[in-house]
Amino acid sequence: MFSIEIECPPEQNDMLIAELWTEGSAGIVEMDGGLRAFFEDDADRGALAGRFHAVSWRQEEQRDWVAMSRANWEPLLVGERFFLVPEWRSDRAPEGRIRIVVNPGMAFGTGMHETTQLCLEALETYVSRGVSVLDVGTGSGILAHAAALLGAGCVWACDIDPEAVEIARGNAGPNLFVGSVDAVRSGAAGLIAANISPETIARLAPELLRCLRPDGVALVSGFERDEAAAVEAELEQRGGALCEARYKGNWALLVVRGKLVGGV
Repeated sequence: MFSIEIECPPEQNDMLIAELWTEGSAGIVEMDGGLRAFFEDDADRGALAGRFHAVSWRQEEQRDWVAMSRANWEPLLVGERFFLVPEWRSDRAPEGRIRIVVNPGMAFGTGMHETTQLCLEALETYVSRGVSVLDVGTGSGILAHAAALLGAGCVWACDIDPEAVEIARGNAGPNLFVGSVDAVRSGAAGLIAANISPETIARLAPELLRCLRPDGVALVSGFERDEAAAVEAELEQRGGALCEARYKGNWALLVVRGKLVGGV
């Protein structure tokens, strides 16, 4: 068995971990400034090092690297309601908490990242019983699943990545499709969650607001504090109105209301 060391900023860890699992990694350990991924000896070390721009590799002694990697993932309390548990653990949810099983590393949105936590906490506030929800860029499907558990009515989810959609099918429910918000009819959603990049939010701003009901809200995240003003400006230019901004560490979430009837 060998390992490769990869330098990576923390905000990119989730996507990189997902790619490493896809490439057959036997285990992944987070370190300061990056990741160490373990592979069996028959894996193509040179190709892996090249693809992931590894800064070094080393031969490893035979140990249960999967168990060691899993030992780094602990259950997580998020907001007032959620209890996120890696799929290999049997921990029961504390009283009053909703248990959500996650598979860390399989797709973005395991709940370990601050933007996903911001979205889950905002869902607690803004999901009302029976509200229709659209999760744009669903990743693992965790936000769609959480909205349904909180009492939402019809929940849709979409992602342009077919792999993400396959991963999310067990979480996001049956109303899941490969594609984006432009495939959704106008005024369909009382709440939209979009935990995606700031560039994508800016590009999709007209479509996000088009799909909101007049009294609906969009929860948008996936960007840092210093990017929030630009995202807010783009949404307001398209007719949205900022209700609230939330922060966790260096990350931000904006709550935006849609266009009011008559433009008022």
